[in-house]
Amino acid sequence: YMYNMVTGSIVTYNNISTIAKTLETLFDETQNVDFKLYVVDNGSQDGTPEYIEKNFSQVSVIRSEKNVGFGAGHNIVINSIDSSYHAIINPDIVLKENAIKKMVDYMEENTDIGLLSPRICFPDGRDQILGKRNPQLKYLVASRLRGDEPSKLLREYAMLDCDLSKPVRIENATGCFMLLRTDLLKKIGGFDEGYFMYFEDADLARRVNEVSKCVYYPHAIVNHVWGRESKRNLKLMCVHIDSMFRYFCKWKTI
Repeated sequence: YMYNMVTGSIVTYNNISTIAKTLETLFDETQNVDFKLYVVDNGSQDGTPEYIEKNFSQVSVIRSEKNVGFGAGHNIVINSIDSSYHAIINPDIVLKENAIKKMVDYMEENTDIGLLSPRICFPDGRDQILGKRNPQLKYLVASRLRGDEPSKLLREYAMLDCDLSKPVRIENATGCFMLLRTDLLKKIGGFDEGYFMYFEDADLARRVNEVSKCVYYPHAIVNHVWGRESKRNLKLMCVHIDSMFRYFCKWKTI
């Protein structure tokens, strides 16, 4: 297979509403990077893969016959790439100001970092409050019950009382966008496919931290639409709870 400095993978499932903007900005913002994108489509019914093939011929579309889930979808790509860095990208992400180039440059300078997590904002520029410590039941309950102002527990989970204006080590990184060293990602076996969706990112970050470092890097920004679907959809909520139990049992933690 071909060598690229940076590869990226997006796993899609009925994402026709957001995918065009994601791909347009992704290619606009990676013109100064040797970048190759793969999209694994988990059996979309809304024309997502056809749309990508028609409008973005530079993307390698891989069609999965059935919905294999988030981690397993990304692993299809991880197992077949030869790059220095690999980006895990959600289909509702918009890159800002050369985010990937900035992250690659920082990792080139800091060879002890295995995973870099950018600053993630809502489209209106507000920061998203996302877990940076390992998940615990108390944090997840606080996250469910979140109001307008983050509670003490949520502040702790998202490390809001730390100085987040400069790079800082983290335990947990969000899977909506992360950049990893490809060789490390392969070494730890990619995502644990036992998670269909949710917690596979926390699990991956935890395994990276066993052999390398996960770092939050505020100087690269990505926008994330963030639907919080599992709050409204009972089936997804059940998937969420199932993944939570798997995580807590695997890491013998609560």
